Amino acid sequence: MVLNNAMSSDGTSAASVRMPATCRAADQVTLLDEVGSTNTLARQMVADGRIDLVGLSNPANPMKIAVVAADTQSAGRGRLDHTWTSRPGESFTVTFVVAVPRAVAVDESVNGWLQMIAGLSALDAIDDALAISGARPLAADTVGVAAAPRLKWPNDVYLAGRKLGGILAEMVPLPQQGDDADASSVAIVFGIGLNLDVPADRLPTDESTSLQLHYAPLPSPDGLRDAIAAGVVRSLRRRLAAFVSDPGRRAAVLLRETRERSYTLGRHAVAHFVDGTELEGVAEDLNPDASLILRTADGAEHTVRTADVGVLPTPRV
Repeated sequence: MVLNNAMSSDGTSAASVRMPATCRAADQVTLLDEVGSTNTLARQMVADGRIDLVGLSNPANPMKIAVVAADTQSAGRGRLDHTWTSRPGESFTVTFVVAVPRAVAVDESVNGWLQMIAGLSALDAIDDALAISGARPLAADTVGVAAAPRLKWPNDVYLAGRKLGGILAEMVPLPQQGDDADASSVAIVFGIGLNLDVPADRLPTDESTSLQLHYAPLPSPDGLRDAIAAGVVRSLRRRLAAFVSDPGRRAAVLLRETRERSYTLGRHAVAHFVDGTELEGVAEDLNPDASLILRTADGAEHTVRTADVGVLPTPRV
């Protein structure tokens, strides 16, 4: 396992001290006090060879994962260029980098599941971290809304009806292969941001929430970040290895899993497209390629592949 990070006062690696479980689970860990964006840094590190997924190769464990984490992120990026900032000890700002076959990454019949895999891995990790720490739902969450985290299509983590965090997936050429269309593998950069201990009066929007508002007791900020990051590494490695070995078959399994953990399905939703148009209806189901089926008031079903989808309490039309 490779460590690329600052050294503590006694000469030991900051990551090995503050993220020991992640260091055991991952193949390379970078921990910084502050960064503009962990995803941007991870992309740069892939490009200049500081993250070398080929060099990390090990026949006994072929799905290599590098981790880039920061205490503070000042220019984080979300889907559709949304911005996201964080403060030390309050948020989970961690990026995970893996190499996958290019044929899978560019295949539109299955590549939508790569982001869903990251989302399901985040849920796995949160579930495990809460169980290990003995955290229990607070009383306010035991009535009405289930306390278990869920996925809001396509890239948000929701808890008790509010946004806990989000996921941004980006494809990056490996430096040995560049932009060659025949390159066998590409890197996928998964940035995951979660509110872990953000005070209620500092939440970014009225639709946001933070983990400590729903569960207690929780570990220290470092301990909770480490537990979740290590859990993501383990789940991501397991899920991705199975997926790339048989994408079509695993897509069917992921479809069932995502349906079970979906916050979006069955609810009124509005899709905001990049051209400024909107489409409102009921989130009916997911397609085999991970796209969303939205049924409008006239009964027509529309396939949504790229949009910012908001869930509505009641229909607007």
